[in-house]
Amino acid sequence: MAEQTAGLTSFIHLVETIADNKYVLGDRLVEVGVSGPNLEATLAAIAMAQGELGHARLLYNWSADLKGVKKADVKDQSGKALPNAVKVNNWITLIASLYATNAAIDLVLKTVSESEHAKVASRVQKLINEQKEHIIYARGWAKQLLNDKGAVPAKFKEALNEAIPEAGEWLKSVEAQTEIVEEGYMSKTVSLYEAFKAEVEQLESVKYLV
Repeated sequence: MAEQTAGLTSFIHLVETIADNKYVLGDRLVEVGVSGPNLEATLAAIAMAQGELGHARLLYNWSADLKGVKKADVKDQSGKALPNAVKVNNWITLIASLYATNAAIDLVLKTVSESEHAKVASRVQKLINEQKEHIIYARGWAKQLLNDKGAVPAKFKEALNEAIPEAGEWLKSVEAQTEIVEEGYMSKTVSLYEAFKAEVEQLESVKYLV
């Protein structure tokens, strides 16, 4: 069992937070995805749900390994998921949360992939590669909803205005845990928050973060 240094303790919490968000997104992709706007969207959502739940399972198992405890059969998230992801209840809020949450997670995983600990870095590369299509899918749907007709764009902007700042605040909290970087579990090559701002502002000429 690895020594529970401050950095390791915070890193385990980070891994579990990402796992919880993946678990919740997977659950919502099934629950809401079956009512997608068309058959293609529904099938894609269900396929991605399996990917998100698979990632959650891998991360929960990794957390157990880091703690040196027996792997548990996960029945629900541990309470660390972003509230916005938990509240998803329709297609618009699903896409907003899927995009914002995974865009933020992707930035964190990429800094972990540059960890000084080779075993840590290698554990996340597969996740980064596999979730690329999830981000592309969510970004594509986000642009589509922003350019839709009627009340949809306004409703989607409202959903983004909840999901994006919440994910941004989470990234700020991750950056504040300097012990994770100091102990080599993450690199400090970029500002996660600033990188996230640059990503979300690609959607349209609207600043969701300041």
